[in-house]
Order: sequence, then structure tokens, then C-alpha cells
Amino acid sequence: MTETNRETHMTQPKLPGRLGTPDMTIGEDPRADPRMVAAMQAFGLDAHAAPAPVTVDSPLADVLDFVTAAEEGFGGLFTALYADFGAMDGVERSVEVIKGVDGNDITLYLHRPAGATGPLPAVLHLHGGGMVLLEAAGGNYPRWRDELAAAGLIVVGVEFRNGGGKLGPHPFPAGLNDCSSALHWLHQNRSRLGVSRIVVSGESGGGNLTLATTLKAKRDGRLDHIDGVYAQCPYISGLYAAKDEALPSLFENDGYFLDCSMMGVLAKAYEPSGANDTNPLAWPYHAGPEDLQGLPPHVISVNQLDPLRDEGLVYYRKLLDAGVSAVSRTVNGTCHAGDCIFRGAMPDVYAATIRDIKGFADSL
Repeated sequence: MTETNRETHMTQPKLPGRLGTPDMTIGEDPRADPRMVAAMQAFGLDAHAAPAPVTVDSPLADVLDFVTAAEEGFGGLFTALYADFGAMDGVERSVEVIKGVDGNDITLYLHRPAGATGPLPAVLHLHGGGMVLLEAAGGNYPRWRDELAAAGLIVVGVEFRNGGGKLGPHPFPAGLNDCSSALHWLHQNRSRLGVSRIVVSGESGGGNLTLATTLKAKRDGRLDHIDGVYAQCPYISGLYAAKDEALPSLFENDGYFLDCSMMGVLAKAYEPSGANDTNPLAWPYHAGPEDLQGLPPHVISVNQLDPLRDEGLVYYRKLLDAGVSAVSRTVNGTCHAGDCIFRGAMPDVYAATIRDIKGFADSL
């Protein structure tokens, strides 16, 4: 090695992402899937995500106004990304409206393979949006349920109450209560619907609710309702405003599609009082061994270039320490929920996640 090469080698950043190069963007990160980057460039998402215009110290009314604006932005993005993907053939769809534990109506969207006979595994799908925005009825979620159904699953999408946006403001535990009510309804209707086993699954805020619904089922003596848990890129720590150093990905990937300041604001909208900052039902990251012991098999799927990556991996290790059957999966080259969002750009990555959920359900 020449002296020049040695100096270059010694000065190259040793750490990934913004840990090694503080101003790096996801569009510049050599780990990023170039197909994803190209899709992000069309929407200006290859640069740093803009910090939230409000903070966790802002008045709640301002926080909720920001959530409404963010919902419009994300909703428009997902609608645009899925504009060319209509409803799939070979899938039957229906709607059920049930009463929740709080006396409210909850809309459920059912998707199943057309003409399917015999019991099939079911996925109770809880959509993303930080528990405070978006809806099961729109964006990419109907297509996601269609794809899972086409793979041979019965899928039930839950329109739970949000902490903000047009389905809010209903802070914690309203949304969790709705998901638990939907789980109970699905369990009670296993025979009528032809359900062989139930997997609770969701991404981002839906990953939070997936894990929290499972923890709540244990507390309520209803673990028999759940046969498996598949949480994707779960938003579960609540440690975003302070950026806890125990979670390096909050620094490494900050501003890669998601910004920690924004996630901190969403966390305030979900639980404005701060009284549940370490309550595992609000933020499952804080679950202890006694909360986790005896839970059904889990898959924790994370994205390599996601600020939330490490909190999901910490939860996976906690599950193992508690004696729970658990598998972790890292989708390399992708941003937060990239394997769910960028179907058009990365159809093989999207399809691999669909296959993994189906394979997990079949294995139980």
C-alpha cells in the first residue's frame, strides 16, 4: 500500500451512514438499493427528511395540526406510489363493522382468496402511521391486504382510532383497545371465517400495535387468541426526541425518510400526558421478562437504513432472553418500511416479505 493509499484508507469513515459521515443522505449512502433511491428521487425523498416544524414542547393543538398536515403528505405519497396498482383479481373483499370495548364502531376490511376451501391462516393487519395518522381504507394498505390474500391468507385490516388526523384525536389506549377488540372478534369467528390460525402483523406504528396487542392479550388472559406475531420496522421505543445512545440507528439513519424530531412529535400526539413513557402497552420496547415470557412465536423484521432498526433488534433479543421463539430479519438496502412501500421499484423485495409472512403463518 502506498503512502497516499494508506492515508486515504485511514481517513475513510469507519462507521456506517451518518455515524461516519454526518451530512450523508440516503441518496448518497452506498448501502441503499439504487432502485429505491431512484423512486425516492421522484418525490425529493433522497435528501434529508425535513425536521418537524413543532417540537415535543409545542402546545398539543399545534402538534395535532402538524399530524394532520403530515397525514396529508404521507397519504398523497402512498396514493401516488400505488396509482398504477388496482385491486387484484382472485381476491374476495367484504366489510364488517363491530363494536369495540369502548362502545365505538370499528370497521374491518376482510380479504380472502376467491373460492378458497378449507381453513386458512389469517393475518390481523394493523396499518402504519405512528398510531396517529393514515387509515386502513387508503394508500397502499388495500393492495397490501390483497397481496397477502392472493398468497393464500385471510386478511383482516383494522380501522382503529388514531391519536390524530381525520380518525383522531384519540390518544393511547384508544387505538390499542380497537386492535384488541378486533383480535377478539377474529378469534370468536375462527370457525365461521375458516381460520386455522391467527397472526397479528403490522409495520411501523402498526408494528407497535402488533406487539402491544400481544402484550395486552397476555395481561387479559387471551394469549390463545394469537398463534404468531410478525412485526415489521416496529416504532416502539418512544425515545426519539432525546435520541437514546443505546439505539445507534437513531443517529446513523436519522433523516433517512424519517426524522427523529418528527417521530418525537408523533409520539407526543399518541400519548400527550407522558404518563406512559415506559408502559410496554404504549411503547413495547420497555417490556420486561415478565411481560414477554410465554408469548407465541415472533418474527421481528427491520430495515437496514431505518432509524428504528435497532429498537426492533433490541426487542428481538429481549424475546430470546425471555425464552420466546423469535426470528429477526433485516431487509438490506431499504429505508423504513421500504419493502412495503416501494412495490413498483423493488417488486422482488416486496414479494419476499409477502412470502415470508405467508411462510411464517404456514409454519405455526
